[in-house]
Amino acid sequence: MNQNVYKKLARKLDIIPYGFPETESGIELKLLAKIFTPEEAALASEMRLTPESAEQIARRTGRDSTKTSALLEVMVQKGQIEAVGEGEQRKFCLMPYLPGFYEEQLGRMDEELARLYEEYYPAFAKELLGKSPPYYKVIPVEKSIPVEVQVFPYEQASALLKKAKSFAVVKCICKVGKALVGEPCEYPVEVCLWFSPTEGFFEDDPVTRVLTREEALQILRESEEIGLIHSSINVREGHDFICNCCTCCCGIMRGISQLGMENSVAKSDFYVVVDPEMCIGCGTCVERCQFGAPSIVDNTSRVDRKRCVGCGLCVTTCSSGARTLARKPEDQILPTPRDTEEWMRERAENRGVSLEEIL
Repeated sequence: MNQNVYKKLARKLDIIPYGFPETESGIELKLLAKIFTPEEAALASEMRLTPESAEQIARRTGRDSTKTSALLEVMVQKGQIEAVGEGEQRKFCLMPYLPGFYEEQLGRMDEELARLYEEYYPAFAKELLGKSPPYYKVIPVEKSIPVEVQVFPYEQASALLKKAKSFAVVKCICKVGKALVGEPCEYPVEVCLWFSPTEGFFEDDPVTRVLTREEALQILRESEEIGLIHSSINVREGHDFICNCCTCCCGIMRGISQLGMENSVAKSDFYVVVDPEMCIGCGTCVERCQFGAPSIVDNTSRVDRKRCVGCGLCVTTCSSGARTLARKPEDQILPTPRDTEEWMRERAENRGVSLEEIL
């Protein structure tokens, strides 16, 4: 393995606000070598997050334009980089590791890649999940919130879907990877929803299953019923996916459940309230919660606010109606970045990296 070319790509990926930390073992280089050929890695290491044409990339990096264009298209097909536009408007840009080109390896996923991911996970998770602002934010179950409480559109999974014109579902790469290393998940695998304001956007994507709006909403409902947690990117504008997560597989939720990183995901702006007069101490909430937030004390449910992510799943199965979600006081609500660009700038500042180096 030509380590130098993969080290160069690794350093480039670590400048991106999401991070790609170096390890003593060099497992991150083995992971990159599994996904990129040396030629692909060399080109990726000189790309930017801002889309450029093949000619611009070739001129800037001193490469042949025709060969560069052909290689870029191969890399798009392999899910290593992103392309926007068609024909003369075609442009290409670098993607982060995760969330980014790792998820795009679903069609190429095998046991070797899954094991490389798992070996690198603790080091990568510490960087991705240990800096603010968090990448994911929990979206509460809508029917767990009293009707009189104001809810913003980005806090409603159904509102995000209703604005879109194209819908698709894809297998959760976290669950696929876990199964390949002998740790299959008990929850359904095909639960990651994607949506777009452009009609027909997912028609030619080989790893997605195109849905109608109603089918997408049905997957949301079914996910709620079985206890999966809704989450999406931690912004107010520009959503294009909703993950339905579990704490045994999800690379984000495992930060809480396995690594003890309480702030690895942005909790919703709500918290659970229990009416002790109505609670019958049945323990259903304890069984329902994947974070260990509820407990039964003196035949009454108590909630550990530090563990509660405000998903509302325990509310929907409370037989006595003793539980509900209430909006947190303003001084307890962390500001949500407007869009991905604002998120990246805040993140770059908190990581001490220069975003201008990668744009």
